[in-house]
Amino acid sequence: MASSVILTGFMATGKSAVARALARRLGWRQIDCDAEIAARAGKSIPEIFRTAGEAHFRALEREVIDAIANNPERCAQCGQRRPAVIATGGGALVDPRNHAQLSRAGVIVCLTARPEVIARRVGASVKSRPMLTWGGKPLNERIAELMEARREVYARAALTIDTSDLNIDQVVEAIVATLARNRCEGCRRSA
Repeated sequence: MASSVILTGFMATGKSAVARALARRLGWRQIDCDAEIAARAGKSIPEIFRTAGEAHFRALEREVIDAIANNPERCAQCGQRRPAVIATGGGALVDPRNHAQLSRAGVIVCLTARPEVIARRVGASVKSRPMLTWGGKPLNERIAELMEARREVYARAALTIDTSDLNIDQVVEAIVATLARNRCEGCRRSA
C-alpha cells in the first residue's frame, strides 16, 4: 500500500472523522489539512476566507499540502514514507499541483454522499462553510453546483466510497479491506 491514505471529497462526507478513526485503527499518524492551515494562519478557515479571500486560502492550502507530501519521515525497513492518513479540504485537489503532490504521496480515497445527505449533515453549520454561502443560492442548489464542478477531480481517486448510508466504522472497514493487501512488512508492523 502507498505510505499515505489521502481522503478527499465534498464537505460533510466524513473526511475528518474517518481520518481520525482510520489513523487510530491503523496506528498511523493523522493529518488534517484544514487544521494545519488554520494553525499556520492563526485563524479559522471561515475567518481566512472572510478577511483574506479564497485565493489566499488556496495559497496556504498549497503550502500545507506541499509540506505534507514531501515529508521525509521514512520506514526503517522499506524506506517508504511513514504511513499517514491525510484529510484534505473538499476543494484541495481541484488544484492540479495539489493533486500531483498527493498522488505521489499515497493513494487517494474519495468520500461521497448524496446532496440531500450533505445538506442534512451541514445543517446549522452552513454559515461557517464559506463555499456554501457564496452567491446566496439555496443550499441544495449550491451543493449540487459545487459537486458538479468537482466531479471530474473526485473521479480520479483510486477508490470512492459513498458514505450516505454508512457509519464511520463501516467506511474505515471498507478502506482497510480494499488497501490492506499491498503493505510492506515494516509498515504492516507499524499499523
